[in-house]
Amino acid sequence: MSMPQPAAAHELAGTEAIKIEELHKSFGASPVLRGISMAVAAHQVVCLIGASGSGKSTLLRCINLLEPISAGRIVLLGQDVTAPGTDQNAVRRNVGIVFQSYNLFPHMTVLRNVTLAPEKALGVPKAQAQEAARELLTRFGLADKQAEYPDRLSGGQQQRVAIVRAMAMQPQILLLDEVTSALDPELVAEVLDVIRELAAGGMTMLIATHEMGFAKDIAGRVCFLEDGLIIEEAPPAELFSDPKDDRTRRFLRRIVEAGRM
Repeated sequence: MSMPQPAAAHELAGTEAIKIEELHKSFGASPVLRGISMAVAAHQVVCLIGASGSGKSTLLRCINLLEPISAGRIVLLGQDVTAPGTDQNAVRRNVGIVFQSYNLFPHMTVLRNVTLAPEKALGVPKAQAQEAARELLTRFGLADKQAEYPDRLSGGQQQRVAIVRAMAMQPQILLLDEVTSALDPELVAEVLDVIRELAAGGMTMLIATHEMGFAKDIAGRVCFLEDGLIIEEAPPAELFSDPKDDRTRRFLRRIVEAGRM
């Protein structure tokens, strides 16, 4: 049985997997997103960078419909998912999201953490879900951990399981929210290697990250956010070496001074 893969290139090539138009989001009287417009092409990797509080995580949560938007429009895979009457659960079956906290079920084994959603949400038979899960766990170096419980895994292993769990739903879009922020430095590389493999396989990804070297290495485009706005976006070689906006330059200068790039 073949393992879950992103949609074939001929199905999505040349299309916009994500299109956001004038997205606003406020919590009470506090605006967090103030008119975000952007697009992510199918099979493209786009990284969101910016200081904590700039709106990166809120943007990802809005795209996955975990947060209701205040105004604007989100189109995923050609469907306006912010239109009235949208089946939010159906949207989330195509859009996986992984957070910096692993959110694994502590009372379930690794294998059961991965198979639960395909069985319950997609109706995949148990044996088929387990076979696909084992293939994914093997692919990402976790074959020997399937019977373990999350508290017996390292942080890097738990985060890899969280990514495998998202992939088990066969999403066409994957959102990653600071997935290395809670990890010790020596565990970061193993998670970034998983994301590199997904990118090489054609997965469409929107990634919020503080790992500037990783963003430079993997992204087709980098967007710098500040105060709920996209200040500047460009290919990584251009944005990191020749930023056009003073705010981008200030942010990158702080990153360099902190030794993080």
